[in-house]
Order: sequence, then structure tokens, then C-alpha cells
Amino acid sequence: MSLFTGAGVAIVTPMHEDGSVNYEKLQQLIDFQVEGGTDSIIICGTTGESATLSEQEHIDVIRAAVEFTDHRIPVIAGTGSNSTDTAIYLTKEAEKAGADGALVVTPYYNKATQKGLIRHYTEIAKNTSLPIIMYNVGSRTGINIEAATAATLGKTVDNIVAIKEASGNISQIATLMQLAEGSLDLYSGNDDQIVPILSLGGIGVISVFSNICPKQSHDIVAEFLAGNTAESCRLQLDALPLIHALFCEVNPIPVKCAMNILGMEAGPLRLPLTEIEPQHTDLLRAEIAAYEAKIGSKLGFAK
Repeated sequence: MSLFTGAGVAIVTPMHEDGSVNYEKLQQLIDFQVEGGTDSIIICGTTGESATLSEQEHIDVIRAAVEFTDHRIPVIAGTGSNSTDTAIYLTKEAEKAGADGALVVTPYYNKATQKGLIRHYTEIAKNTSLPIIMYNVGSRTGINIEAATAATLGKTVDNIVAIKEASGNISQIATLMQLAEGSLDLYSGNDDQIVPILSLGGIGVISVFSNICPKQSHDIVAEFLAGNTAESCRLQLDALPLIHALFCEVNPIPVKCAMNILGMEAGPLRLPLTEIEPQHTDLLRAEIAAYEAKIGSKLGFAK
């Protein structure tokens, strides 16, 4: 059975002005997501600034997300690391906390070989009963999970069940789905490629866009899977200008800015991420307003 079908939110980690985690706001954001139709909470991923959370904060935030979600939808914990031992530790802690699955990014900086990736993911999977989603995002990690490697892992390791594909390489993703022969669920890791990846057999997206547009992100997937491909495509294309604005600087700088514009109080970023450039704030304001006009409703907490 799939961990989830639809749109899962790669949720931000809201911060107080002093940089500490704002757990009260995290609970409010999770409630907003559940009420908005999000199909899964993905906590402590890239968008959640996991790279600048201490190990204890990382575990505490996962525990809080599980508590706040309260079994309404699945919680998938980001537990990847460039150290296999650390990834095993974080995955074990996520399992203890009650997470429903783990999202495990490739080991960044080390630049493991494909053989190393197979060993890395296999060792993590051996140490947990959680279902694992591999995360392929070479633009951040400097390493690509090749199609044959992903297919091998999906076929040979029982609890490696899915891949979040953010390589942007549609040809590679098509080859992966051909080689995997149904052994892996496929999620889009890019908000501007939801429909193309669904067309290759994907079952959803792990989304930054969902932080401010949970219903709209959910509907893109739901319409496609219901057979309404033209409507799904229209929704995807309508959202593209705002999606592009949400990536005008490195994620999660723009999405936190967008949430703050909308009064969602996501708070500041932790260094080395810095606050957005003024011209990009203006761009986000313009694209939010244009998208609200297009869909005929307000975003964020506005009713």
C-alpha cells in the first residue's frame, strides 16, 4: 500500500524571531494543511531547514508533527544525512516518534558511487520497519540516483517503497518507471512538473507550493488521477507563475517570505540562508495577487 496518494506538503519549520522553533505556529500550520486537503505532512525536509536543525531539534520537531497531526494524515519524516550512521539514527528516532514513513535524501557532499548508494539505502532500511522514500535532488546533493540504481533498490529491499524525483530529468524518470516494473511509487519533487510526472505513473507530489496552496496542489493530483487530465493540466499551468516565483531564490527563502506576506508567520530563516531580496518580495506579492484573482479566493489563513 502506498504511503499516500496526492499532494504532501514539504512543510516549513516556523521560527521565532530569535531563531528558535515556533511549535505553536507549527501546530497551526499543520491544522491549516489538514483542513486544506493536504494528503501528507513531510516534516524536516529541505523546506523545513533540516540542515540547520540540531539532531535534538530534528527529533523534537518530528515528534511534535506526529503529535499535532494526530493520525489525521500520514507524517513522513526527513531523516537523510551524508553519514549513513546518522541517517540510521534519525530514522530509528522517527520510528519511535510514530512517523508513518521516512524521506531519505542521497548522502550529500560525499558523492557516493551508485554502489555506495545501494549500500547506504540498504543499511538504513535494514535498521527500521518504516517505509522509505528515496529523495533524488542532485542540484542540492551533487549526486544522482540513476534509474537502474533506484529500480534495484525498489526490487530488492522490501521497505524501500518510493522515490521523490527532483532531478528534473523526465527521460531518466521514464526509464526508472520502466525498469522498476511497479516496485516503486513515484512522487514529483518539483511543483512545476506534477502533471508530467503523473503521466509517467506518478501518484503525487511532495510540494513546496502546498505550504500556501494546499487545496490547489491537492486538486492538481486529484483531477489527474480521476481521469480529468485537461483540468489537471489547466490547474498546473494556472499555478506556474506563482510556483516559479516560489523558487526565485533558493528554497525555502521565497516560500517563507510568501507565508509571511500572507500573515502565516513562518518567521525568519537560519543562516546561511538570508532574507529575500526586495525585488523578489515584490515579485511574490504580485504573483500571489494575480493567482488569488485567477482562483477567486484568498490564500493563507484568510477565509
